[in-house]
Amino acid sequence: MAGDTATDVFETHRSMLTGVAYRMLGRFADAEDVVQEAWLRWSAADRSDVREPRGYLVRVTTRLAVDRLRQAQSRREAYVGPWLPEPIATHFGTTVPDSAERAELTESVSLAVLVVLESLSPLERAVFVLREAFGFPYGEIAATLDRSEAAVRQLAGRARRHVDERKPRYDVDPAERRDLTERFLAAASGGDLEALLGLLAPDVRLVGDSGGKAKAPLRVMESADKVGRFLFAVAQQPVPGAEFRILELNGAPGLLVLAEGKPDAVVQIEVRDGRIQCVYIVRNPDKLTALTA
Repeated sequence: MAGDTATDVFETHRSMLTGVAYRMLGRFADAEDVVQEAWLRWSAADRSDVREPRGYLVRVTTRLAVDRLRQAQSRREAYVGPWLPEPIATHFGTTVPDSAERAELTESVSLAVLVVLESLSPLERAVFVLREAFGFPYGEIAATLDRSEAAVRQLAGRARRHVDERKPRYDVDPAERRDLTERFLAAASGGDLEALLGLLAPDVRLVGDSGGKAKAPLRVMESADKVGRFLFAVAQQPVPGAEFRILELNGAPGLLVLAEGKPDAVVQIEVRDGRIQCVYIVRNPDKLTALTA
């Protein structure tokens, strides 16, 4: 650490710390709050004995995230309608040159996996994020969580099995997913119900998150007919100054709907066998602030 200021060291690791906190909490604003608290603790700490700042900062951030997640889980029981993670723009660019590493980071930040992580305990989620998304060794995770390495391995195995059992069991080429997103937008905005229904799997699901602060289904919708007709009806309703952008959200193509320049909704799809298997719609305005143009 010689020659580096506390700020320099922290900023070197800020992006990773935010990544850990976001995957733990599913909310970018909450992740930023946790990272800010970690900074306050780091800046006030006696750093003379800190030999590995990265490990120290990850430990502080993870423990803060675990505490916040425990508080958040009780609040989410009173959440109006389904709860979805906050969508974020992901631009790994040249910072992740290895395709395998990019695939791991993309999976760990996808909406589908983040939804599954909601059903893990806070400690299971912490172990999964640190091990699967960031490749931390079990010994370091054990020190971070103040648990034995054996206990951490057990938590990791349980979390991995849980995620594997519940996450989508299909891989889709990003180009195919973008093509379907574009066709989905064209059919819905063009008022072509038949084309829209043709894009949907028979057992398609629609999950809408409004938090009671915007119009969205309060229950998960199922079947191509119900989902298709709902989306068709919504698309016919005028949106003042409507603008549509397809961009990378949570590692995959997503549709950002703007109303008079402000984010109004995010729509993202899951694809299987060339059909749309699930539609996620986020309309809670609190979860769209990070996408403000």
